[in-house]
Order: sequence, then C-alpha cells, then structure tokens
Amino acid sequence: MDLRIFTEPQQGASYETLLSVAKATEEFGFDAFFRSDHYLKMGSVDGLPGPTDAWITLAGLARETSRIRLGTLMTAATFRLPGVLAIQVAQVDAMSGGRVELGLGAGWFEEEHTAYGIPFPKEKFPRLEEQLAIVTGLWETQPGDTFSYDGAYYQLADSPALPKPAQAKVPVLLGGLGPKRTPALAARYADEFNIPFASVADSAAQFDRVRAAATEIGRDPSELIYSNALVACVGRDDAEVARRAAAIGRQVDELRENGLAGSPAEVVDKIGRYAELGATRIYFQILDLSDLDHLELIASQVQSQL
Repeated sequence: MDLRIFTEPQQGASYETLLSVAKATEEFGFDAFFRSDHYLKMGSVDGLPGPTDAWITLAGLARETSRIRLGTLMTAATFRLPGVLAIQVAQVDAMSGGRVELGLGAGWFEEEHTAYGIPFPKEKFPRLEEQLAIVTGLWETQPGDTFSYDGAYYQLADSPALPKPAQAKVPVLLGGLGPKRTPALAARYADEFNIPFASVADSAAQFDRVRAAATEIGRDPSELIYSNALVACVGRDDAEVARRAAAIGRQVDELRENGLAGSPAEVVDKIGRYAELGATRIYFQILDLSDLDHLELIASQVQSQL
C-alpha cells in the first residue's frame, strides 16, 4: 500500500508552506506529494495569502526534492489548453528527473472561473476527452514525427510534439464517481483510477465499473492502479484527534465516518477495508499544513503497519 500526501493550497498556503510539507513528505518516507489545482478558496477560511498555481508549485518542488513523486488531483482541463499543458507537464517531469504524474479532470468549480476570468464551458466532459487524446498523443509521437488533431474543440496541425517528458510514460490519473463516461474514459486513458472522499461501498461499485469498462475494450483491468483520497485526522489519543478535527473545522464522528480518522490502529483497519476492494494507494488529504507532527505520526504508526 502506497501512502501519499495530498494538499489543498487554495485554502491558504504559501509556496514556503508547501515546500515544508513536501520536504516532510520526503523525509518521513511517503511515496508522493500531490496538490489540488484550484484558484479560489472553499468554505469559511480566509485563503490567505491567496492561490498558488499547481504546475508552478510543482516545478519549484521538482528542484527542491529528490525522491517523492509529484502530481495533481486534479488539474482542471478548463484552466489550460492541452498543447500548453503537455509542454508544462513534460518540462516539470524533466526538472524532477522523471517523477511527475498528471491527474486531469473536467473542472467543476464555476465560481473560481468567474473570479479569475476563465471560461467555464458547458461541454466540459467532451473537452476533457479531447484533452486526454491530445496530451497523450503529443507525448507518444516519435521524435521527428508530427502530431495533428482535428476535434470539435481543439485543432492541432503538424505539431513537433516537443518537448518529451523524462519518463517513457507520464502516469495519467483519472477519477470520480460518474457511472458511465468516467469509467469508459479511465479504461481508455488512465494508468490510475482515483476515487475522492467516497465510502467503501461506493468505491467498490465504481472500481467494478472501471474494471468492466476496461474488459469491454480488451484491456486487462489489473493494468490500472486503484486508489482513494480521504481526509486524514489521526491522533495518539482521543484528545489529539479532537484537537486536529477542531483545527480543520470538522467533527470527529463525521471524520471517522467519511475519512481516515481516529487512532493509528483505527486508520490502519479502515485502510484495510479499502485494500480489500483492490485499492493499493491512499492519498491522505492534509488540511492543516502547519501540523507536520501529524505527518510524522502517520508515517511512524500507520505507514509502518502497512
């Protein structure tokens, strides 16, 4: 079971804060540091000092870390043109020595688009499908060849399809709970399928849909990695769990029900329930980025048991 750290910087984090968490992620032996891709806070937090761009952040971290994987859950397809995104990700991959993974989603948060003048199209899912075809197509084009694409939303003509990532293949992550189009798209393009903030039962049903979609197109479902992202609130005792829950404005009972909360033993047990479904990777959503002791506890008393 791979354990990864997942942050939500739009809720309030400077680059220096993210760097401290990424370095702790590496020091404590976690597999990867991931971040969301949002430009507007959610809920009652102040969001200060303001948003940071996901791929600029990851470019900086690529040069200041040496081992951990780096990626997004999820980059919004509405934020970037696919050709530009392919260049950005390939460059950050080279800067990291081949440690980047691309999580790509359709985009959903209309208010952040309005706040920063980003178009919010109605046809988000078809655009995502074209973006996946273009980004992966550009990377797969052999050096010296060109790539063209004539879609409903994007057209590319005789692209040199450069630069190439450092990795032979940048892992592509897709996710969500859509019952039909999401599994079909994952079966075609994804290396990893991620389910965010879902119950064991809902995860089981969606993993099964993805496996069925893969089988339908002749792909071995075991080629995909299956993962979950869940909010973390772990404590050595009830008082510490309660303190960490209060720090992120949540209730302990709700976190136990919907996340990875409680003692290390409780969290290990719950991870085991997701593992029984075939999940081999867990993203711990860390909302209090000042609490590095939280990461140390998860590493020493949860990760060590897995």
